[in-house]
Amino acid sequence: MAKQHKKVADTRKDFHFKTAKSLLDKYDVVAVEKLNIKGLTKTRLAKSINDTGWSQFLTILSNKAENAGLKVIAVNPNGTSQECSNCGHKVQKQLSQRMHNCHVCHSSLCRDLNAAINIKNRGAHGLKAQFMSS
Repeated sequence: MAKQHKKVADTRKDFHFKTAKSLLDKYDVVAVEKLNIKGLTKTRLAKSINDTGWSQFLTILSNKAENAGLKVIAVNPNGTSQECSNCGHKVQKQLSQRMHNCHVCHSSLCRDLNAAINIKNRGAHGLKAQFMSS
């Protein structure tokens, strides 16, 4: 059983390294949600979070970016899936609701894509703020 666990852990770590490399080969800046991973491991999602190794991936990504002179920006995750990425209006939805439909600007897209656009925009704003203060 220990061999199987090691094999799974090694496979996961290899995937994390390859994914980090792929992202950093394509982008100079990567924005991620600043999640309380320890806190999330105490919720009903604990098994899924531990199985994917989020913390390990973020550590690998950050270390590789720093070594390459690139940036990883952690942004506030609050409301990324609720806020319309097109107009900024807050659109309440249940976790089971997979589409983002804004009744203000009529934007309609996958909830995860909407959140990803918001994370990208917050990352760009954070990068601009860092640049302006230096």
